Amino acid sequence: MDVQTSATSVTSVTSVTSVQKLPIAKAINESLRKALETDPKVLIMGEDVGKLGGVFRVTDGLQKDFGEDRVIDTPLAESGIVGTAIGLALRGYRPVVEIQFDGFVFPAYDQIVTQLAKMHARALGKIKMPVVIRIPYGGGIGAVEHHSESPEALFAHVAGLKVVSPSTASDAYWMMQQAIQSDDPVIFFEPKRRYWDKGEVNTEAIPDPLHRARVVREGTDLTLVAYGPMVKVCQEAASAAEEEGKSLEVLDLRTMSPIDFDTIQRSVEKTRRLVVVHEAPVFYGSGAEIAARITERCFYHLEAPVLRVGGYHAPYPPARLEDEYLPGLDRVLDAVDRSLAY
Repeated sequence: MDVQTSATSVTSVTSVTSVQKLPIAKAINESLRKALETDPKVLIMGEDVGKLGGVFRVTDGLQKDFGEDRVIDTPLAESGIVGTAIGLALRGYRPVVEIQFDGFVFPAYDQIVTQLAKMHARALGKIKMPVVIRIPYGGGIGAVEHHSESPEALFAHVAGLKVVSPSTASDAYWMMQQAIQSDDPVIFFEPKRRYWDKGEVNTEAIPDPLHRARVVREGTDLTLVAYGPMVKVCQEAASAAEEEGKSLEVLDLRTMSPIDFDTIQRSVEKTRRLVVVHEAPVFYGSGAEIAARITERCFYHLEAPVLRVGGYHAPYPPARLEDEYLPGLDRVLDAVDRSLAY
């Protein structure tokens, strides 16, 4: 084999092995594994994250490979878990904390809001808080309250916290890497109903900036903005609308704090209509902030009021009723029709 053929062969092998088709859960697992291999200061902590590998098996195999000092099974005490992570961050570690379910985070809310979010400012920038808090969130798995909620707005409202949520396996891998490398505390919301959705992950790619939104489908008639579990629903809505001759642009927000208003604005100035979709209740949801800001920025471009689609202002219902509670294809398309009717 000549040198040129050999080089081509090596390049081909590298490109094949660096791109894998993974479920979102496995992509996060691989990202955590990479972080543990790369930085000895990275630790993983949480309830059942070690021997069990987590309720959703996201940390499966990590304690076996990296030991109980790096992947730590904690007591059932969320406030203690986050408080310990804050102490470790003060000593130079980069802890990644798992909250087992979205509704379990509230015992730790005091630590997150009054300590984790404020220490950097309190110390006039001299202290860094490189803590990642992983939270599986949202419904769609047949569970009940405390296991199916979307509390992201409660954290996005707090200055000092970064709040993100991937919708694809590739973003799950790279956004986790970026969150761990960040010197700011990051609340990493994982759409649990999408854990088993597969997508291509290129572990040698150059990722987009962590806090930049992405246009995942181009269109001309209306912009759909979503994040996490609702991005797939919006893409399905755009495909359904296309059959009726409507061209919808779908924008994956990716980050709820900070919000990439510039990317949203560019899209809305083109389409002149906006519908924001999230699982969380519409009342005081992130869609309200987006609607207000885009109305301020794009007032003379808008052909219709900004509409929002989300959950109801009610406790999460029993599993047999969750399909009525969660925004789905029909509710998104109804909002699209109402916007286009103006």
